[in-house]
Amino acid sequence: MINDDGDAELPGAGFGTGESCPHHAPDTGTTEDTGTEDVIRAGTPADVHTVLALQDAATEWLAAQGRTGQWGTRPHSISPRRIAHATGWAESGGLYLASRSGRVVGALAVGDAVPYVSPATEPELYINLLVADPRRRGSGTGARLLRYAARLAERRGVRLLRVDCYAGDDQALVRYYERQGFTATEPFTVELPDRRWPGQVLERRLP
Repeated sequence: MINDDGDAELPGAGFGTGESCPHHAPDTGTTEDTGTEDVIRAGTPADVHTVLALQDAATEWLAAQGRTGQWGTRPHSISPRRIAHATGWAESGGLYLASRSGRVVGALAVGDAVPYVSPATEPELYINLLVADPRRRGSGTGARLLRYAARLAERRGVRLLRVDCYAGDDQALVRYYERQGFTATEPFTVELPDRRWPGQVLERRLP
């Protein structure tokens, strides 16, 4: 996703307005045992720094892999814009955290679609943030958070789940979401001061 401060941000990683979806009935206080080691609960403003720390760790990992086109190299925790996004998700009731053994290992935020993608023609739930602890790659936390997002949509009577992601380099993120049941729909490009940021909207229709 893209931020107004000129930094590129990943799908589900600090993009969007921070406003709640008009069809979002907040689940504040909800805790759900997913049947694995992960427990998913609603986030609060007290969790903002934890979410930013997850994003910082993911940015550092991406940079170490030479993938700076996605989120750049600047820590999220020092960007006023990104701090405002995380705070908005928490205050709107759209933030959810996955914990394992008492430690937060992933975060999900849902809300309104970002302004640089075409609006949906039906009620939807938009994934504004998906980030997992890079030290636990392969643990399935991201997939479990996406399944949780689908359950949130179903509970609200919404059948369309959308997300957007970085589509540059080898399109690894696009393929990841496709493996999770999403279909690529609308490509887009955001003009940044120093480059063009390629993105892809994906959707999943729920039964």
